[in-house]
Amino acid sequence: MRRFEDAVAVTGIGQSAVGRRLGRSGVALTVDAALAAVDDAGLCVADIDGVATFPGESTDPGFAGCGVWELRDALDLQLTWFVGAPQTSGQLGTFIDACMAVACGLATHVLCFRTVCESSAQRAGGRAEVMASQLVATEWRRWLSPFGAPSAANWIALYAQRHFDRFGTRREALGAIACNARANAAGNPSAVFRDPMTLDDYLAARMISTPLCLYDCDIPVDGSTAVIVSARQRAADAPHGGVNLEAVGCGLRTPFAWDQIDGLDGMAASGAADMLWRRTDLCPADVDVAELYDGFSILALAWIEALGFCALGEGGPFVEGGDRIALDGALPLNTQGGQLSGGRLHGYGMLHEAVVQLRGAGGDRQVPGEPEVAVVSAGGGPLAGCLLLTR
Repeated sequence: MRRFEDAVAVTGIGQSAVGRRLGRSGVALTVDAALAAVDDAGLCVADIDGVATFPGESTDPGFAGCGVWELRDALDLQLTWFVGAPQTSGQLGTFIDACMAVACGLATHVLCFRTVCESSAQRAGGRAEVMASQLVATEWRRWLSPFGAPSAANWIALYAQRHFDRFGTRREALGAIACNARANAAGNPSAVFRDPMTLDDYLAARMISTPLCLYDCDIPVDGSTAVIVSARQRAADAPHGGVNLEAVGCGLRTPFAWDQIDGLDGMAASGAADMLWRRTDLCPADVDVAELYDGFSILALAWIEALGFCALGEGGPFVEGGDRIALDGALPLNTQGGQLSGGRLHGYGMLHEAVVQLRGAGGDRQVPGEPEVAVVSAGGGPLAGCLLLTR
């Protein structure tokens, strides 16, 4: 089988400042991340001939901090290919599109980015500040709001409760994911929350939507992340070499709706994960580090099961206690603090961290033993995508 993955590599990464209410425009943050990635790849702006971003545009305040047009104008890019799309594989879909574009010869160096200004958009009023506009933003949300379920916290809580009821999962399991994220964030200077957190702290936190508490929810931030996808033969010229794309997973086998997914267990992650392993000779046992989407803690657990690190329903015992998912554990998880402590940078934050780990550049949070294989995932509910990367 001829695989497009074999034709591409990640040659550069960059990230802007990340924080709460930075008060900077999305374009400014994106330019910072883009220029950092270009420099990291040993390129100049004139070398960039493709741009990819998720979602391009959005009616949710702060959810899309910058689009293709704005970045093209800001850097005066001369593009042969571009994409910005909201309906894609869990935020990583446009990255996958970029890889295919390079493999097909439509571009040589594609700048892929994700920018959010959600913290500034929410302002002092927090989530309630933007909730009213979101309730009428799309047709499907109008069907949920009369039932007091305006937020993803409500929708995902139902999946968590289903997992608890069917498999006996305990809050201590989700607490292990949250506490592990906080411990790893201590080694990430860009993380929003770096103070130590114990399991008792987690269990004492206020409930948001049963069984999810405050520390089960990700942290809205302002920030931009950029990665550069290049033709693999160009990777040898990059200062850090290239991180290779081994396989992608972007299958969609469930209805595109938060409340109509068969089983209410793995969600769309199951289809994406199945596709990933069908495109490689590697297996879960080969993975050295896992950067798994944790918009809510239960989603990271769902990805662990969907990707085959344990059987369906065994995710609770797998993570409980935190030893297996620690930096020195069998499956180091979300080494930068994930979105629960590092900040809600979506799948691009996970992708950035996977490259950092495979380069051995994680500093205090570096996984020991020179990791060679990393898995990255993004999305939850009806959206999911995943990547397998190799050093």
